[in-house]
Amino acid sequence: MIKLTINNMPVEAEDNATILEAASKIGIKIPTLCHMNLESFDVEHRLGSCRICVVEVEGRRNLAPACCTPVQEGMAVKTNSIRAINARRTMLDLLLSNHPKDCLTCEKNGNCELQELAAEMGLHRVLYTGPMTKAGKDLSSKSIVRDPAKCVMCRRCETACNVIQTVGILTGVGRGFEVHVGTAGDRPLVETGCTFCGQCVMACPVGALTEMSYVYDVWRALNDPAKTVIVQTAPAVRVAIGEEFGMGPGSISTGQMVHGLRLLGFDKVFDTNFAADLTIMEETHELVGRITKNENLPILTSCCPGWVKFLEHQFPELTYMPSTAKSPQQMFGAIAKSYYAEKIGKRPEDIVVVSVMPCLSKKYEASRPEFSRSGVPDVDIVISTRELAGMFKEAGVYIDKLAPEEFDSPLGESTGAAIIFGASGGVLEAALRTAADWISGEDLKAIDFKAVRGLQGVKEATVTVAGLEIKVAVCSGLGNTRRVLEKIQKGEAQYHAIEIMACPGGCLNGGGQPYIHGDTSILEKRRKAIYEIDKGLPVRKSHQNPDIIRLYKDFLDTPGSHKAHEFLHTEYVARGNE
Repeated sequence: MIKLTINNMPVEAEDNATILEAASKIGIKIPTLCHMNLESFDVEHRLGSCRICVVEVEGRRNLAPACCTPVQEGMAVKTNSIRAINARRTMLDLLLSNHPKDCLTCEKNGNCELQELAAEMGLHRVLYTGPMTKAGKDLSSKSIVRDPAKCVMCRRCETACNVIQTVGILTGVGRGFEVHVGTAGDRPLVETGCTFCGQCVMACPVGALTEMSYVYDVWRALNDPAKTVIVQTAPAVRVAIGEEFGMGPGSISTGQMVHGLRLLGFDKVFDTNFAADLTIMEETHELVGRITKNENLPILTSCCPGWVKFLEHQFPELTYMPSTAKSPQQMFGAIAKSYYAEKIGKRPEDIVVVSVMPCLSKKYEASRPEFSRSGVPDVDIVISTRELAGMFKEAGVYIDKLAPEEFDSPLGESTGAAIIFGASGGVLEAALRTAADWISGEDLKAIDFKAVRGLQGVKEATVTVAGLEIKVAVCSGLGNTRRVLEKIQKGEAQYHAIEIMACPGGCLNGGGQPYIHGDTSILEKRRKAIYEIDKGLPVRKSHQNPDIIRLYKDFLDTPGSHKAHEFLHTEYVARGNE
């Protein structure tokens, strides 16, 4: 441990800790824009690019950036000296001088860290005037909006994209006054290998990276009397949306959310968890088949579109590995516009399927051409958890005040196996629950595969399923995924099945969830809520969902059938990585 003083207060910090980290131990906040807490990602990357966090260190001529200056024995630091405060104000004044002033209509209004810092430092006028950076918006993708004019060059998006996710799309472009974060050759995002995972959006402190909003599209659909508008909600949404209404992290607001969606005017409120159970039926059928034949192993889960696009670009030679099962979102859309449309006597084109997802890549996924039939998309509109919260507030619907209501039938019934899709390891555990019963021919009671749970980036385990030892792995975060896949390619690791989610921690930390501003303890609270719901449900295995059983009996026949493949399976594109 290193001993030092900060503002004349003694503090001890670990060797190689930064001044910023040491100060936080004794309750001193040093403002910063570029710093990211990377401890939970098991990577080390210190930028020090914004210089908002400068402090005085006794014996040094220049001010030191607290976020990337290691502590030293006997160091004496002043965070609140006039010199340090003036330097910070000057840095912030310069950033504000080159920043658009459209705060009222900015997507990040109320969630902007630059706005917050200006308020904290009492900056109420722009001190410096002159030419400003001019750059057009990149609106090319279905998921993410880039507005380089708002970029403050903190480069947190680069850290998220290149260090944590290892996708390698964003980088500093240009020099001097024209410098900005962009893509190679300043190409539109849609022309790159971007996975649209949205972790850059979560990292951006300002409005330079935001989600493509479809809120107005939803309002238009709800106001169209010719359309039947139905909505599906993903498992991770119900344990996070309450945060937008002052409820504690991990608050379970399933029933209140359902009530709120009905108040918005949706004709039917369904659950993506129904389709998650359906996904397990098809994916587990494929898993058992591959293990029995000992071919095309390991099988990789295919629920996450960000991960699928990463595979198509970065590992095109492995496109045979993932399950061909569609994601729950797309399975729901396919069933809603076929089986359900027949039940209610509607044409598929007269039904509008709206998805509420924790993920920005789901917006891209819904637009993939293979997910439409005769020109009619399976899923019409995708909005994020944040967007739904905004719609509730716009309509004066505060879900923390509502009584809980139940999902509609028949696409609203689900099991505990489905809800755990929202947490890293959940898809694999759900598949193992069904595989164990199918292989053993029994209704087994030991169904908690706790070895695959948790927020760690890579989890490995050997689980016993009906006497059969199955080696599995769980990856969350694309950087972790890359390392595991490279080991498989080199013959250094062998598995039967791997669950992969693009976002670190899984869908709980999706790019469309409420901002956590670096507080990863929120993710653990969301995760615990997911398993609390699972534990309290009467049915916890996907193949025991009565509505799923009825769907196969009336429409799909059996898992893996010709009709199941027609509606519930897909194929992948070896895109390559330019």
